Amino acid sequence: MPESAPHGSADGDLAPVLARLEDVSKNFGSRRVLKGISFELRKGEILGFLGPNGAGKTTAMRILTGYFPPSQGRVWIGEQDLFREPQKLKRRIGYLPESVTLYGEMRVCEFVEFAAQVKGLAGIKKRREVEEKLTRCGLWDVKHRLIGRLSKGFRQRIGIAQALIGDPEILVLDEPSNGLDPKQIMEIRGLIRELAQDRTLILSSHILPEVSALCDRVLIINKGSVIASGTADELESGLRERHELVITLGPPADKAGVFRLLENVPGLERISIETAREGLVTVVVGIEKGRDVRAELSRLFVTQNLPLLEMRSGRLSLEEIFMKLVLEENEDASQREDA
Repeated sequence: MPESAPHGSADGDLAPVLARLEDVSKNFGSRRVLKGISFELRKGEILGFLGPNGAGKTTAMRILTGYFPPSQGRVWIGEQDLFREPQKLKRRIGYLPESVTLYGEMRVCEFVEFAAQVKGLAGIKKRREVEEKLTRCGLWDVKHRLIGRLSKGFRQRIGIAQALIGDPEILVLDEPSNGLDPKQIMEIRGLIRELAQDRTLILSSHILPEVSALCDRVLIINKGSVIASGTADELESGLRERHELVITLGPPADKAGVFRLLENVPGLERISIETAREGLVTVVVGIEKGRDVRAELSRLFVTQNLPLLEMRSGRLSLEEIFMKLVLEENEDASQREDA
């Protein structure tokens, strides 16, 4: 094993590490896009890669796929340095860039054959590979159509098909649902689930419910640095001090009155009120970091003769986790700059 290489397998029940970025930085002239990021990709998982625009996600994915080298740090595929044997190791990775280059004047089958030829396939092996990928990606019925006349959804499928040529064990998908309508998003999501059955995936997406639905683990990057990593439950656990409460009140509670009652309570970040059947009012309140308002709210409802039927902790959505972590990181960075 090379010096400082990652372990080929993990301890305990963890799956083997297939790929790893180790203290990777990337500079474009005087601008530093990545700032010493490290993360690993384990066999059989779908890793969601999140971050605001300009955070460095695409740069990190391009480095992982060998598109260009890091300015600092190393990239391991298994136990080998990607940039010491790039031609060999890049065969283990399939890549769908955010804007995949397709040739509109080519037919679908011609483009997939072209991708297979570029990856070194020939003869009967190439033909079988092309047929299998066209079928698996739902392109068989349109294989003779010109790419330029197909919908965005079909073009994304073609991009995935070219990434699958050669059966790479790692599939890197950068915004696979970008620009698709809801029906197309559902179709691509189903295809990704199918592909994940026998591959390891890293998925970047701005559609956070998609990441929540598909991914086993989430990595959040902001301003070129990794700010959080873990399952959605683990990330939420780290934000318990900033959780939300779900409260159910009985008659004579009403939406307007409850809102007026709560709007001046210290420690509440947001208030959302819904009216349920049989006159029940459900209130969802976001709690500031480090605050516990349960006792105060209970006393308030009692003094106003409002029956408190339920008060429980609510779950943060992935969108809320993402926004809280990014906003907190930006606030911390601003304070460091001002210090």
